[in-house]
Amino acid sequence: MNIFDVIGPVMVGPSSSHTAGAVRIGYVARQLLGEEVREAKILLYGSFLATGKGHGTDKALTAGLLGMQTDDYRIPKSIEIAEDKGMKIAFGEAVLKEAHPNTAQLYLKGISGKTMELVGQSLGGGRINIAEIDGIETNFSGENPTLIVHNLDQPGHVSEVTSMLAHKGVNIATMQLYRSSKGGKAVMVVECDQEVPQEGIRWLERVEGVLKVTYLGKSEEK
Repeated sequence: MNIFDVIGPVMVGPSSSHTAGAVRIGYVARQLLGEEVREAKILLYGSFLATGKGHGTDKALTAGLLGMQTDDYRIPKSIEIAEDKGMKIAFGEAVLKEAHPNTAQLYLKGISGKTMELVGQSLGGGRINIAEIDGIETNFSGENPTLIVHNLDQPGHVSEVTSMLAHKGVNIATMQLYRSSKGGKAVMVVECDQEVPQEGIRWLERVEGVLKVTYLGKSEEK
């Protein structure tokens, strides 16, 4: 058992689930987008919606989108900071079925026009689960270097990803496969023991049938 499972994360805010977990959701979303956020529509569900305002969940999610960590003293002022940076933020209610009570649905647009939809769940103690990306179910924590490959549901893509990782000396910790339908769009979520080199990611982006590659690295965290 990790010591943080007992005492919780080092954080600014009254609640590990509504504040620290929310910061982590926003931070991981920002990293997966891969660039600064220009616009964000943040929809809250369950307890996040009912009590999030009092716990600062809106400020925590915004702080994460700005790249702040859970112990950043600027979290209470994050919305003002975002506005000063020109980030457009809108809040609302998420319409989800049987979701975790601490859930946020994020619609993001980056400075280059890149977009992403993400559903994140705060599990308590600062731990999170990324439950959906761009409409396709996922299930990962963001605690390990994570490679996410969006591709057409065709033979050969799994072997291309695993061969690239083997060539770069990257060991796979877990690998999950999802698809919208047979022959439709699919997603690979690969949690790794080592960082994935950028040249490997760039190579995957050029593979025929690969639609998008996103990566969450650990070296970017403070």
